[in-house]
Amino acid sequence: MPADATQRDFYDVLGVARTATPDEIKKAYRKKALQFHPDRNPGDAEAESSFKEAAEAYEVLSDEGKRARYDRFGRAGLGNGAAGAPGGFSDISDIFSAFSDIFGGGSQFEDVFGRSAGRRRSHGRPGTDLRVRLALTLEEISEGVDRQLTLRKFVACDHCDGTGAEDKEAGFRTCSTCDGVGEVRQVSTSFFGQFVNVQPCPTCQGEGRVIVDACHVCDGEGRIKGEETVDVEVPAGVASGHYLQIRGAGNAGIRGGAPGALRVEIDERPHEHFTREGLDVRYDLHLSFPDAALGTEATVPTLKGRATLQIDAGVQSGRVLRMRGRGLPEVGGGRRGDQMVRVLVWTPQEVSGALRQTLEQLRSDPDLTPKPEGSGRRGFFGRVKDAFVG
Repeated sequence: MPADATQRDFYDVLGVARTATPDEIKKAYRKKALQFHPDRNPGDAEAESSFKEAAEAYEVLSDEGKRARYDRFGRAGLGNGAAGAPGGFSDISDIFSAFSDIFGGGSQFEDVFGRSAGRRRSHGRPGTDLRVRLALTLEEISEGVDRQLTLRKFVACDHCDGTGAEDKEAGFRTCSTCDGVGEVRQVSTSFFGQFVNVQPCPTCQGEGRVIVDACHVCDGEGRIKGEETVDVEVPAGVASGHYLQIRGAGNAGIRGGAPGALRVEIDERPHEHFTREGLDVRYDLHLSFPDAALGTEATVPTLKGRATLQIDAGVQSGRVLRMRGRGLPEVGGGRRGDQMVRVLVWTPQEVSGALRQTLEQLRSDPDLTPKPEGSGRRGFFGRVKDAFVG
């Protein structure tokens, strides 16, 4: 690295402003990495140093916490030997390992420049992801829940420890087609220059080695069909459409490949009493006309049992009362929704003779004449007189 590299500002290294967004920093690093890549500058020690320097700058500026410390304290805020300090990467392969995701999954460097010297493919092929639906009640969503899911999937073969070979030490040989790299490339030259086409090795399917003595239990695949129990911790406040991603809980990979992920999708069950609107829950409370006119105490369900709600006299049908804090929590936050109670005054469908006479006498009572201009102004907040778990 140049003599003054340890003093160079990381923003200057990448050529971005101190107010640069994460996306701008990422694009700037990609540009520098392609410019100074050792495969593009063979034998150029200065280009290799610049390549490492750009990686060190990106390693700090792409991390929110490290960037904040660097902005406040400079390199001193990173500590001795911390990532991003001079000499943070010992060789080029460290950089490939740390930042290969910048180039779309780790193969772009090879796609552009050809395979890097000395790199070897990891053994096996990755397993596929699994997806399951988890049905939850509103009560479970309100508190959060821990579940154990039993999954039928591919699991690693115990007989061969997932290697696919009877002898996991001597049951393989290096692929002679790709020399263990797992890739083959074809170089062609045209008027526009030289092109390199990199593809998985057709002999070993990209694994870099081939089995000479296949496991008799899994037929050399390194996995078998089985069952596995997975613990799933669902936080409070989730909703239909939310999902949890559990790495390594999917199907086992082939011959030691990395396992896939498990995606647990939340399915909110319909509730007997409530409908959900964001963090709020809604409940319809049916009252008789006398209770609505005179006021009453009504027992209503909540997500934590039942509560007694004081209804003011003269409440109008359709009025919504709010029970604060009786709704659902925000995922990862301290806010909680409310329970909204809509009052519906029930009208009898059949009226007996005696009741009909009484209603006929009340029909012309001036106190029972609708006065919509003055209605609905009281009782917006429902007063919870007492609460108990039912």
